[in-house]
Amino acid sequence: MRSEEIEIRTGSAEVVHDLTRACEDFLADVDGDGLLHVWVPHATAGLAVLETGAGSDDDLLAALRELLPADGRWRHRHGTPGHGRDHVLPALVPPYATIPVLGGVLALGTWQSVCLVDTNVDNPVRKVRLSFLAG
Repeated sequence: MRSEEIEIRTGSAEVVHDLTRACEDFLADVDGDGLLHVWVPHATAGLAVLETGAGSDDDLLAALRELLPADGRWRHRHGTPGHGRDHVLPALVPPYATIPVLGGVLALGTWQSVCLVDTNVDNPVRKVRLSFLAG
């Protein structure tokens, strides 16, 4: 298994950050088949495979704001008001994704991208672990 941790700056706003290029760069030396496992070692972020750039990323953030409003209902109360919702996020948007790799290339659909989903405005830097498991 080959594994590497990368750092992503998400800033101080909710974001869907496209990781596809970073995943492709990680696989640059791979010429075989296997699985790419992507892991976010954070309690307030997740990973999604979705279309980006055509509004779906903004729609996801809007849906998460409706499902998990940043208000005072959350028992987990440290950080920015409503931060407790960020700790519920990984139950809906899991902190992992596994993508098939065929001939060293991600086997994504035409409009699919691998994305970090981060609603936690208190943590502007995230770590993402990429691991290739050869087939």
